[in-house]
Amino acid sequence: MIRKILPWSRTVWVLSLSTLARSVGHGIVVTVSVLYFTRSVGIAAGQVGLGLTLAAIAGMVASIPAGRLADVVGARGASVGYVLLQAVALWGYALVGGFGGFLLAASVVAVAESGSTAARGALVARAVPGTDRLRTRAYLRSVTNVGFSLGTVAGGLALDVGSRVLYTAELLAGGAVFVVAGVVLLALPTLPPVPADRGGPRWAVLRDRPYVAVGLLNAVLITNSGILNVALPLWIAERTDAPTSVFAGLLLINTVLVVLGQVPVSRGAEDVRGGARAMRRSGLWLAACCVLFAFAAGRPSWVAVGVLAAGVVVHTMGELLYSAGSWALSYELAPEHAHGQYQGLFGLTTQLGTAITPAFTTLLIIGHGMAGWAVLAALLALAGLAAPAVAGWAERTRPLPVAPVPADA
Repeated sequence: MIRKILPWSRTVWVLSLSTLARSVGHGIVVTVSVLYFTRSVGIAAGQVGLGLTLAAIAGMVASIPAGRLADVVGARGASVGYVLLQAVALWGYALVGGFGGFLLAASVVAVAESGSTAARGALVARAVPGTDRLRTRAYLRSVTNVGFSLGTVAGGLALDVGSRVLYTAELLAGGAVFVVAGVVLLALPTLPPVPADRGGPRWAVLRDRPYVAVGLLNAVLITNSGILNVALPLWIAERTDAPTSVFAGLLLINTVLVVLGQVPVSRGAEDVRGGARAMRRSGLWLAACCVLFAFAAGRPSWVAVGVLAAGVVVHTMGELLYSAGSWALSYELAPEHAHGQYQGLFGLTTQLGTAITPAFTTLLIIGHGMAGWAVLAALLALAGLAAPAVAGWAERTRPLPVAPVPADA
């Protein structure tokens, strides 16, 4: 039993340990950083929100160039460099004395995060055989959820005390864990860049309209994160008779199901057609969860809780299928020599969808109630149903296939 839940190769062991450290650090920083800047540094909440928004924009702008750098210098070296840069920027949080310093440090963190996401995607593509990439990404997502949960628990130790010394210690610890995440990757063999096609465009992904179209579908379906984290708690508090505290339990259900279900649900989505099927099914499951969440309004408390729990289970299935489908399409439609910039574009569409979802879902659902849920359900269903056709278009426009790069056992 234990063997079934442990990494199955040395490469996956290294990637898993690095991912665990990185996600623990991320959990710590997410938990304490906003309160640190508002309570200890004295930056107004509105300025913190503005700074984080501007930093996110900087991260989106840097995503594709940062990914291309990974193609040029090598995925392992770029992954290590970006994680170490993020660690240094997080340590810089401890030196922030006002809005200007905060904006600079947060922007560097966001740029490094974008680069790290693209480089790690390319690293998996280079270090893991093509037939095993999806399974590896699914496993790493489960590890990420475990690590992030541990990090939030560790970060929560500082919240009740509210001491600047303790906040600073938590941030420094978070940065140190990022250093560990980078150093661990040095255990992987050096992976030289794959030579690019002579005469081919330098920024191939920007000219790849079918891949961009797949990315836009990704931007629509990634709204599943905002449904759960933003729209649902507001909906529970303002439009249902369920106790607000039930949201914590619903998040726990989601986390446990993601950790246990990502690998098995991802089976069958290893190629373009399988990935497109997963995206289609994801859109339909997510549309169904919108219907369930909407149905919780106006029901007795115990009925509302049951409906919301069922909605979260349905949502999680859609979320798992979305992850599997998006990974498959982002890898299988990318040329071997340009995984960095292609992962950078996919990361950009993910960041774009994540950035607009809070405002979009709040306006649509809290502003218009059940009609808003219906519109969102229709949008998700249409995006899912369009995935096979768009992915098929993209597959037909690919150049001759390149054999997967062998990896160590």
